[in-house]
Amino acid sequence: MSRIVCKFGGTSLADANQFRKVRAIVESDKRRSIIVPSAPGKRVPSDAKLTDLLYLCQQSASMGSDFTQVFTRVSERFLEIERELGVKADMAKHLEQLREDIIRGVSKDHVASRGEYLNGLLMAAYLGAEFVDPKDCIMLTPNGGVHPDTYRMLGERLARTDRRYVVPGFYGSDGHGQIKTFSRGGSDISGAIVARAAQAELYENWTDVSGLLMADPRIIPHAKPMEEATYAEIRELSYMGATVLHDEAISPVREVGIPIAIKNTNAPDHPGTRIVNKLSEEIIKSTEIAGIAGKKNFVMINIEKNLMNKEVGFAFRLFGVLERHGVSFEHCPSAIDSMSVIVEASQLEGKADIVLDEIRNTLRPDRLELEPQIALIAVVGEDMAETIGIAAKVFVALRDANVNVRLINQGASELNIIVGVMPEDYEKALRALYAVFVPS
Repeated sequence: MSRIVCKFGGTSLADANQFRKVRAIVESDKRRSIIVPSAPGKRVPSDAKLTDLLYLCQQSASMGSDFTQVFTRVSERFLEIERELGVKADMAKHLEQLREDIIRGVSKDHVASRGEYLNGLLMAAYLGAEFVDPKDCIMLTPNGGVHPDTYRMLGERLARTDRRYVVPGFYGSDGHGQIKTFSRGGSDISGAIVARAAQAELYENWTDVSGLLMADPRIIPHAKPMEEATYAEIRELSYMGATVLHDEAISPVREVGIPIAIKNTNAPDHPGTRIVNKLSEEIIKSTEIAGIAGKKNFVMINIEKNLMNKEVGFAFRLFGVLERHGVSFEHCPSAIDSMSVIVEASQLEGKADIVLDEIRNTLRPDRLELEPQIALIAVVGEDMAETIGIAAKVFVALRDANVNVRLINQGASELNIIVGVMPEDYEKALRALYAVFVPS
């Protein structure tokens, strides 16, 4: 039987009522046989994140301070869920073991992983599923990557297609028995690893939103969700600041072509967003772009020099200056006698004058200036290169909104058109672009 891997985020598992919604979702489709839970999320905005509380317990214990009050808050969350669901998951015993482990001085990663571990035990008991500890079958390399043996070991552990499994997110081991966590948001990565190991037909990522939005809802309050997007489009939007899946959470399934569905636990009938290798013909015909995203925190170094194009190694020496000062660049639009380098503002913090002086001494430009603030906006779409008039729409919309375009850049992939505008025009520009591509 084909299988679906379902990762449920913290808000989907914040309390017993959310657990009940999850069980209804899982039981509505027999293919949903492998569940990857996060730690319980916030029930109300004033709640502290459970993983943050666990970090605080470990930190307090390492300094010899009393962590009883904080640990009690952690315990109460799990005991309340167990009690309200009416399951027997031995939470009191597991929590006491965790308290002893913290006193004993286990690692920070070990303590942080217990939110997912304990929630996984609760979920397995509630679903009557088999609990699989990632510590035994997900191995991470010293730099945080996935060890090649992981997919084989985990695949063997999940081999029975007639069983339901629960595999907690966020952690694995270093191969020597020591627990190692992913970066924050790591349960998304865990879900993708599990989906690949199980050779799933689909990886469902359940959260509290009905799919990925085409624009920032803080600027476009009623931004539409994407029906479908490619892995490449999501990568571009994520790079430009959109709140989407991290690239590390896509790579494991992207490499083998397993589609991802972003779904809403609180609105399970909503189709959400599908992330695929290739767009369907229906989507290609119905929409010109996948989404619009941007960020404000850039600076631009402008260099002009007569006959720059004849000076062999000019760009090489420029990037050598940036390299020596540990500065990476984002974009580099150029002309015959001019070149601009876009850099995240934080990259030049505290060393802008030194970098500019070295550029001046190394390249002897006719003009060199630093534009201290610029915002970038990317219009992203897989099929834009084949669609006539996209660029015209972009620039007419910005003209009509009275927005001055400071730079234009389009990558070789032709997946996006990036424009630079002044920060004070950023929201106005984004609204204008959304309105022209996604008319209400």
